[in-house]
Amino acid sequence: MSQATRRDPDAGLAPAFAAPAHACDAHFHIFGPVEKYPHVTTDLRYAPPHAPLDAYMRIARRLGIERFVLVQPSAYGLDNSCLLDAMAAVASERRRAIVQFDETKMDDGKLQAWHALGVCGARINISPIRQPERGLAAALAPKIVRTAAICQGLGWHLDLLLPGWLIDELLPILHELPVEFSVAHMGLYPAKNGVAQPGFQKFLALVNDGSKRCWVKLTGIYRFSQAPPYADVKPFAQALMALAPDRLIWGSDFPQLSFADKVGTVELYNHLGEWADAAMRQRILADNPARLFGFV
Repeated sequence: MSQATRRDPDAGLAPAFAAPAHACDAHFHIFGPVEKYPHVTTDLRYAPPHAPLDAYMRIARRLGIERFVLVQPSAYGLDNSCLLDAMAAVASERRRAIVQFDETKMDDGKLQAWHALGVCGARINISPIRQPERGLAAALAPKIVRTAAICQGLGWHLDLLLPGWLIDELLPILHELPVEFSVAHMGLYPAKNGVAQPGFQKFLALVNDGSKRCWVKLTGIYRFSQAPPYADVKPFAQALMALAPDRLIWGSDFPQLSFADKVGTVELYNHLGEWADAAMRQRILADNPARLFGFV
């Protein structure tokens, strides 16, 4: 389906609840014109759209979002230019960013320059649909450890997008990380298997291990549930709320990429209203991201 004919799942939808003051979208992506920002990743699982900052901001205003955390998408690989340019167009007190880089080649000057711009985290991104692969966890562990060390020196956090099976295999590493880290999409454990599945229970133990370093993004529900309207996700969200109400954040995952004709940003925002009362939404949308991302 072309972008011109793509269905808009948000058509006719209004936000189901008023956003609290300083509400934050803690996970979204910006895609600029391909002639200026070429897609350097060749094995993409989606066709990168043109999703510029102004298109995102129209939706953010519709929801009442006032703070923003831009996340480097896989399409741009280690080229953070589009993200950094989008940052420059937003008032510094209202935005932060999470970049992706080669931890073996970064120089301190560039890291410090990014830090001064408002970058506050480094991303490690493994495809959500990657199947179990022997040896991948062992190969990835040194990258996680080295990146965490860089983040520790800068006061950043580590941002992880990993399929659930890989989180399971990396648990010994994650329990020992010296920095705060966020896990996208509630860990990507298949919703059809329920909250009692062993992997998700081990993930809950990580979240609740006493260190208070593990943060969870209530994002990307369509990536681990194929059952719209995603009622099977609610028990996962509420299990996390019961254990770590002060370490949960929400993000739109705009522009939802290959799922954009199936689910929309307003719809995803409204699901939060189904999971949480006003006090919990205040934490998830405003109080928690203010602490993690250093908003004042």
